[in-house]
Amino acid sequence: MNEVWSYLSAVIIGFTLGLIGGGGSILTVPALVYIVGVSPVLSTAYSLFIVGTSALIGAMGYMKKGLLSYKTAVVFAIPSFLAVYATRKFIVPAIPEMLLTTGTFELTKDLAVMIFFAIIMLLAAISMIHSAKAKNMNSQPEKEPEFNFPLIMLEGIVIGVLTGLVGAGGGFLIIPALVLLAKLPMKLAIGTSLLIIAAKSLIGFIGDIGNQPIDWSFLGMFTTVAVAGIFLGAFAGRFIPSGRLKSGFGWFVLVMAVYIIARELLF
Repeated sequence: MNEVWSYLSAVIIGFTLGLIGGGGSILTVPALVYIVGVSPVLSTAYSLFIVGTSALIGAMGYMKKGLLSYKTAVVFAIPSFLAVYATRKFIVPAIPEMLLTTGTFELTKDLAVMIFFAIIMLLAAISMIHSAKAKNMNSQPEKEPEFNFPLIMLEGIVIGVLTGLVGAGGGFLIIPALVLLAKLPMKLAIGTSLLIIAAKSLIGFIGDIGNQPIDWSFLGMFTTVAVAGIFLGAFAGRFIPSGRLKSGFGWFVLVMAVYIIARELLF
């Protein structure tokens, strides 16, 4: 039964990514930990591969429509690539298994990963709930990108480290950064974000090879099902208003974040 639920979660992850251009990846780690039974640290590694591959497929659709800013992607992505690779290759393996012990409470590496991930989920939920702001950004007239190079590069480093630590793509942070810092129209920002997510996630996963016991058979099947979900989401997007769905999905992620914190700290 767990296998059925795990692949169903893969469909939902891909479906959400295909429908609203992001958000689905935030479910990958909880699905792998609580449904499949994979350890939190290994789940972040699997998530990088699943998210990276799924985002690459999604980015191809935007490439065909010409909705990608390659210059922005390069400026943002290079520091992000370096940060995510260094985080997975050096920082994550260096984190001790036991971080803190006070009385009966023990802060382990796995617990810290899940709590930090829940905090990232809360940020993602807030971003998606306030999707009305994204609509306002989308209504702005299109203009040439205006690059704030230092801020874009700094944002790339920060998101690269976050991606490396929790295994999420970071689209909920990348898209606002591209709109506000590079002045990209919303659709162009989504396509560019998917390309950045794909590249940095897969590069981050490379840093895990040799450090984590990868089950390639399971990972390949789970990713294939998630990619199928992307095509379903893209098709459904023709009939479902994505703005309203994104807000509803944000509330769902918010509830999940609270559940993870409660489960990890109280049970």
